[in-house]
Amino acid sequence: MTNRKYLLCLIVVILLPILSACTNIKQLEVKLGWKNNDFEYIKQGKIKKIIIQNTRDPGFKFSVTDQKAIEELYNILSSAKTAEVKSELKPDYTFEMYEGINKVYKFNYIAGLDKKEAGNLYSEDKVYVVSKRIDNDIIKSFWNIRKPRNFKDIYYGTLLNEIEKYSEGEGKGKSIGINLYDDIEAAKFILSTDLEEFKNSLSERVSKAEIKEQPVSDSVEKNYDIIASLKTVGYKTNLYKAELVFSDKKQNTEKKYYIIVLDEHKDGRWRTKVSDKKPDDF
Repeated sequence: MTNRKYLLCLIVVILLPILSACTNIKQLEVKLGWKNNDFEYIKQGKIKKIIIQNTRDPGFKFSVTDQKAIEELYNILSSAKTAEVKSELKPDYTFEMYEGINKVYKFNYIAGLDKKEAGNLYSEDKVYVVSKRIDNDIIKSFWNIRKPRNFKDIYYGTLLNEIEKYSEGEGKGKSIGINLYDDIEAAKFILSTDLEEFKNSLSERVSKAEIKEQPVSDSVEKNYDIIASLKTVGYKTNLYKAELVFSDKKQNTEKKYYIIVLDEHKDGRWRTKVSDKKPDDF
């Protein structure tokens, strides 16, 4: 036996126990529920394209074809734990993983949620608890729009303050249905977890107001005295503009407010201006 063949045999002898141990470790992790084997088709290179679609904004979707990004998604998904039930929150995104032309794996995904008791990624027959790394490592890396800074606080905080103010004034004692469904410009930024927090805050501060994320039909309108509709009309990283309309269908009256939230010096000190007359800088 030549020295070269001897060296190769020695390397094989050394690596076999290591490779066997790695396999055993992976099998143990699967048995313990730390990992799963459900997404091996991604690791095998069968998935060439993944379409990620926002559920609230049909126009906001992107295609992932970069193999490094797909491999990173596999690392996240293969570490997902299976769950008995899925979250009751509305999914924020759908994932379609294409294996060839005719075979597509479809999943619903709720962003910002990785609780152990309910799954945030699910297909027709499987439910998983997935790390929020999908939000940061996958989805946000493909954003090509300027999201307003502190959007969550600006959007929901401003709306909550104005709803509370109205309910203590002109809308005192009246039930209010809040329509966010038609706020097309902000739809892509709205997440179910943020909406749930807003609903909780709303119930604490304005007892007779409710969020209606679905289309506000005539039958829905009849359940409320007032319909409050928010419409985002413009934004930058340090600026947010919106119109808030309170419609009293029974009295056939309407009250419109113009909202400007500005961080003029970009130092985190946001200033809110609300007027019932359209400002010159609106």
